[in-house]
Amino acid sequence: MKTLFIGGVKSGKSRLAERYILSQSPHVKPYYLATTEFFDEEMHARVALHKQQRQDLFTTVEESLRLLETLQACQAPVLIECVSMWLNNALYHQIPDTAILQELEAVMQLPNDLVLVYNEVGLGIISDNALARQFVDLSGKAAQLMATYCDQVYFCSAGLQLPMK
Repeated sequence: MKTLFIGGVKSGKSRLAERYILSQSPHVKPYYLATTEFFDEEMHARVALHKQQRQDLFTTVEESLRLLETLQACQAPVLIECVSMWLNNALYHQIPDTAILQELEAVMQLPNDLVLVYNEVGLGIISDNALARQFVDLSGKAAQLMATYCDQVYFCSAGLQLPMK
């Protein structure tokens, strides 16, 4: 089973995804695949808060780029937090868009049970920055790809989830 939680920043998608995966596998400790790269203290603080909130309910694995390779080693359901940060990391490391989407499609074809957290970034204005436009365009393609493979998709806002699929 593959499930996508998509929404804006601070929409509650991470908390909802954590609750969801724990309810789906009550007798198995799921993995928490953290994709964030640390560039500043504010990001460290955000990650520390996430770690505190999830306590010891997950087996945490940190990997910012090699999703496919990392997931192939996981033997329990996996919460990926978050695919948007992975996408950002890949662009930062100048991985071509086609290679990013190919890896994501390979991830989606794995037999693993996955819960994916993703930021909806396509509801705003068109940026005057070329890299930002590239991210939004790639993000939209990635969201469509994930939604195609997912059994369930939830849009999150104000701490609530709305089933889309």
